[in-house]
Amino acid sequence: MLSTRVVLIGFMGSGKSSVGRLLAKENKTLFLDTDAMIESSEGMTVSEIFSEKGEMYFRTLENDTVAWLKANVNTAVISAGGGMLVYCKALKEVGTIVYLKVPFKTILSRMTPAELEKRPLFKSPKEAEVIYNERNAIYEEQADIVINADDTIDNVLNALVSTTS
Repeated sequence: MLSTRVVLIGFMGSGKSSVGRLLAKENKTLFLDTDAMIESSEGMTVSEIFSEKGEMYFRTLENDTVAWLKANVNTAVISAGGGMLVYCKALKEVGTIVYLKVPFKTILSRMTPAELEKRPLFKSPKEAEVIYNERNAIYEEQADIVINADDTIDNVLNALVSTTS
């Protein structure tokens, strides 16, 4: 049973939301997705926020979300947006940071064209791979735990349960 907050980080398509929901269910605790929280509070999608208000506005919303989580949530599984750890250093203070590490080619294979279209930083696979490589080093450096998420969802969940219990 979780006694704190577990923050799942990783590149878009790494399985943070899918695995996070299962981990929260397993631990009978709250699941929060920071992108969904921001979309709900703004009344628009992340893509719309990027295109209408800009990336810096979105990053401010992420920082506000981190502050809210620190102040108001005691126990939860939290799926952090793909760039949140890069732009919100205070995320480390929210809880145990777990990096779901997945090779870029697996991420591409998991995402449909419609999903790729909804991702504002996924203009092309080549550009996305550059961002992936930059973030991968940051994720590795900042994570408390690294999980190989290039596996079945059940195996990833089992690895998470054993490392966060």
